[in-house]
Amino acid sequence: MTIQQADYEELLATYSQNCEAIALLRRYRPYLELIPSMRRPEDSLITIPLPIAKLRHTQPSPSGHGNITRAEAVPVPCEIAILMCDPEWKVKTGREIFIFIHRPEEDFSELLGRWRQTQVLLSKDYEWLMPLKYQHILNDGAEKIYPLFVLFEQSPERLRRGLKGANLPCVIAATNGQEETDTESSSLETLEAPSSNRLDD
Repeated sequence: MTIQQADYEELLATYSQNCEAIALLRRYRPYLELIPSMRRPEDSLITIPLPIAKLRHTQPSPSGHGNITRAEAVPVPCEIAILMCDPEWKVKTGREIFIFIHRPEEDFSELLGRWRQTQVLLSKDYEWLMPLKYQHILNDGAEKIYPLFVLFEQSPERLRRGLKGANLPCVIAATNGQEETDTESSSLETLEAPSSNRLDD
């Protein structure tokens, strides 16, 4: 059985809601523990479906005096960006989670490639194009970014093997009333291995 576009769209719409995004993070406890306040979880994160980042480029001024900074809006090739926020101070913290839902007809190299593209894009200085409700929040780029892959029961088994080999966490989504299940995932300690930039897994 192949993945239906409607199943993909259903998950995208579902995980765009804060409460459902939190439920998804409960499937992978190391990420759940990144939420700043479990007493106020829905105030502690912002979900951005099909996010757009504004990459900042600094270049010399044409006059030769100082530099000028330009921003380029670029779509990030994930389904949802989850930004962590302090619910008291209404400021974004330094950690962000990116949800990658297996797309119809997408194979392992394409799925993993979207995470790699995200790593490259967000290795630069950036800020987010925020939803109107959250435009008052300072939203400079993260200190650390994390991926979470969502597969379907009918996703090819090689996707699970590949993600396991790449030490990247994934969960299996439920469709048509089935129960959700977890697959073997890497630990947060692996994802947080020391590195000089944000490009590590």
